Amino acid sequence: MRDSTGIVARVHTGRETRAFDRRAIEEFSIPGIRLMLRAGRAAFDTLRQRWPSADAVTVVCGAGNNAGDGYIIAGLAGDAGLTVQLVELEPAAKLRGDALTARGFAIERLGEPNGDDWPIRGDVVVDAMLGTGASGRLREHYQAAVERINGAGKPVLAVDVPTGVNADTGALIGDPPVRADVTTTFVAGKLGLVTGPAVDYVGDVVLDDLGIGAATRDAPGVAVLNGAGLAALARRPNAHKGDFGRLLIVGGEVDMGGAVLLAGEAALRAGAGLVTIATRAAGRPAILARRPELMVRAAETPADIADLVERATAIAVGPGLGTKAWGRALLSRCLAAGKPLVVDADGLNILANTGTAPNMPDLPAGTIVTPHPGEAGRLLGKDAAWVQGQRPEVAAELSGGGVVAVLKGAGTLVAHDGALRSICLGGNPGMATAGSGDVLSGVCGALLARGLAPVAAAELGVWLHARAGDEAAAARQSALLAGDIADALRLAP
Repeated sequence: MRDSTGIVARVHTGRETRAFDRRAIEEFSIPGIRLMLRAGRAAFDTLRQRWPSADAVTVVCGAGNNAGDGYIIAGLAGDAGLTVQLVELEPAAKLRGDALTARGFAIERLGEPNGDDWPIRGDVVVDAMLGTGASGRLREHYQAAVERINGAGKPVLAVDVPTGVNADTGALIGDPPVRADVTTTFVAGKLGLVTGPAVDYVGDVVLDDLGIGAATRDAPGVAVLNGAGLAALARRPNAHKGDFGRLLIVGGEVDMGGAVLLAGEAALRAGAGLVTIATRAAGRPAILARRPELMVRAAETPADIADLVERATAIAVGPGLGTKAWGRALLSRCLAAGKPLVVDADGLNILANTGTAPNMPDLPAGTIVTPHPGEAGRLLGKDAAWVQGQRPEVAAELSGGGVVAVLKGAGTLVAHDGALRSICLGGNPGMATAGSGDVLSGVCGALLARGLAPVAAAELGVWLHARAGDEAAAARQSALLAGDIADALRLAP
């Protein structure tokens, strides 16, 4: 999501942005119709920039302020000499206030709109049916309109949010929602456009604040990760490896040794001073052959890692750990260590099976957990689809009791102590590959070992991981491997 200055700094729920809009009108005395005219102009300018050769446009309007924006777009298109097909899903009698005024703006220029029978004739379709206030399942005639738009094979510009997308959570309230090529959103960036299933439907997201600026924003929103804190990782000329912490990585059940290897490589790339892997004896030779910079301890019982736990400045447990007795025993030892801790993968699956869900009260405060939606669902006794439908709430719930929760996926979320803090807009679909999460565990563990506070380690770790994934994807024309992400990790700005 970008605005005129680049990537946005914060995103907000649809509920918050509607409050900003009301505040601009009521406290800053900006007439609502003026804001609607600005929104329509911003969307129309985006349409012309994206599809400059379009000669005809179909604008589909609902009944609220989102429809009002659509009416302005239709009127502006008429003024510009485009052929306009204006479709109303609701009778004019349902319109109120500024939306009704906007309809008059369009009708004055175009005449009366089409009835219910409307084969799409435009080169571009504008979705102005439902906006940020939409919730619940779409009504039948709206869902039919969505399917008609999606089936037309024409490019689509969504106004503020695609119809069928929940602007607060990224959940889908349409089955399916409108699939937009571009979404022009207003006032502030919407959380629901950058996380959850909605990311498959919003296309390119362009923000226009309509000139009301930051003064109306009386809610903090969710910070967009930007690599803050990276400069603090620079090394002094007189530094030595002992200055950068000792990370212990625990995992690698038989046949799963690659997970701890990936975590270990990532930890080294993230600057941990010393990285030791505690794993099954069978996996030790292969890890040392691949990466001799790692120290590897064969560990068959918790007693085998007692000295390593004592010396470690941080621990990452879970990659390839398995859920059998061996993994459960080692996880228990790590949880009792009182050290900065990352728990991932099978470490989370063990927790899900030992009665600590849903609030994980046995985890020490400051523990970083990094579940994907399936793991998060197991922790909360739900399925992955349920998690994806309410990602912000899930991340917050998983972070109770001082835990730092990283809910992975498109629009990775970071929450702490029951509150959503930040979101990562970086990353790409190629990162959905085996071992990618193990790389993230190693990065976060390394940052903990280097002395970063848990929230800072999680947020910077997520950002570094996403940047590495994007740079690795840009350098390759084949499928991305987790090792490519680890190799692309860098601490330079």
